[in-house]
Amino acid sequence: MFMEEKCERVDTQQIETLLQAIPEADSISKMAAVFQALQSETRLKILFLLRQKEMCVCELEQALEVTQSAVSHSLRTLRQLDLVRVRREGKFTVYYIADEHVRMLIEMGLEHVEEKA
Repeated sequence: MFMEEKCERVDTQQIETLLQAIPEADSISKMAAVFQALQSETRLKILFLLRQKEMCVCELEQALEVTQSAVSHSLRTLRQLDLVRVRREGKFTVYYIADEHVRMLIEMGLEHVEEKA
């Protein structure tokens, strides 16, 4: 029978402590959904546009040169994850970044990918 040698770096007490610091399953699941939503170039572009200016669907459609359906679908996903919020202005529905956390998330993501090695 083959016996694996125990890795000398393993400190089971430390690992237990580290595991306790992992967020609850519900929080991990919600974070995974946010990162999954950010895999869409259209949704990311929407967030970058909304970071600069509150916009309605027709403005986003014009700016991104995609269909109203594509914009609406992307906005629905972003709203469900509370990344963007919406309010009525007369006959227009205006979308905006949900909060400073979302703004920081996209800014930090951009900073990370543009970072010089």
